Amino acid sequence: MNITEKILARASGKDRLAPDDVVFANVDKVMVHDVSGPGVIKVFDKLKKQGINVDKLWNPKNVWVAEDHFVPSAEKVSAENIVKLSNFTKNYGIERHFKYGMGQYGICHTLSHEEAMVLPGEVYVGGDSHTNTTGALGAFACGLGHTDVAYVLLHGKIWFKVPETVYFKLNGKLPDYVMAKDLILKIIGDIGTDGGAYRTMQFGGTGISEMSVEERLTLTNMTTEGGAKNGIIEPDQKIYDYLAQRGATNYSPVMGDDDAEYAETYEYEGSEMEPIVAKPFSPENICVVREAPSVDLDKAYIGSCTGAKMEDLEAAAKILKGRTVKIRTEVLPAAISIYKRAMEKGLIKIFLDAGATVGPPTCGACCGAHMGVLAKDEICISTTNRNFPGRMGHVDSQTYLSSPMVAAASAVTGKITDPRDLK
Repeated sequence: MNITEKILARASGKDRLAPDDVVFANVDKVMVHDVSGPGVIKVFDKLKKQGINVDKLWNPKNVWVAEDHFVPSAEKVSAENIVKLSNFTKNYGIERHFKYGMGQYGICHTLSHEEAMVLPGEVYVGGDSHTNTTGALGAFACGLGHTDVAYVLLHGKIWFKVPETVYFKLNGKLPDYVMAKDLILKIIGDIGTDGGAYRTMQFGGTGISEMSVEERLTLTNMTTEGGAKNGIIEPDQKIYDYLAQRGATNYSPVMGDDDAEYAETYEYEGSEMEPIVAKPFSPENICVVREAPSVDLDKAYIGSCTGAKMEDLEAAAKILKGRTVKIRTEVLPAAISIYKRAMEKGLIKIFLDAGATVGPPTCGACCGAHMGVLAKDEICISTTNRNFPGRMGHVDSQTYLSSPMVAAASAVTGKITDPRDLK
């Protein structure tokens, strides 16, 4: 069995599983945020009216809550949702509530690994499609809808159909100025946004072993854009060290068998990879950056769970240091802990000196909600994960997806630019 099959087998008390088997699996961790949380609360209210007991959660210690999508509150509904979340966590004894403006907080998919709340071998579900991100730690991680999350909160388990697995093998290290974002955009360009539909996208090979933990997280994050049920990477010493630095050492990792079977295998040579951009209006609409349209950009956005981890900020700062941006440029670290490290390393000063704006952790601009939405006909280059019509603002705006390095280089020139071509 491969790693996904083995994790689900252990969670469901089975000796062996195969694709398309249906299992009732125990869940280790659950997450909701300020958009999915209120939806789950509505489900609880409906169940209560039907006479179903919703007085206690299965295990409040294994539940955590993030305020990230509409913080700082953009309008009254957003503010009221934060209050609903606070009342919910208080009523049910949920202690891990990362509140905006109160110490550590940030984007949910960043907190999951920054705070080591999800561990190798675990089953983790969240009320958000990019819950896949944390599969880079060797966990089965996937997003669920409000009703399913509510069921997990009450019972600690949920059913899954075991997905078949597609294996993506990277041979050799990525070249300078090429990042994991370029690789995953290349993969999505090859398989399409439905190529992973209800499948596991697993990554491996010498290139993945060479890759840092944070770069791996970019790969699994965007398996969502490939339509995957989950993304996953087998854990190694880099993962164990990363978690140990965050105080987590007690867990039971799972590895796939040597004879594990995969539905398909795609193989890539690291030395052949180049900076890539996804043109409007799909992550699969890719081209090499040097062949991108010569459009005048209005904005560069370096943020989100996909593109504002510590190493993402370091990559952008490498490009922006000593340079000045020509277009509106926003940098939003993905968590306060990352913001503080970036400040200590002098990255925030580099961004400000370059003329960029630095803001708090929030999903606002990424999902076109607030904190920098796009106007009609505006064009943005972004480190985020989606670029369908209206994703970052007006339905007639356009978003190009790129790595932090490409976004930073493009901010300097005002056009889509390969960082290798900066003078």
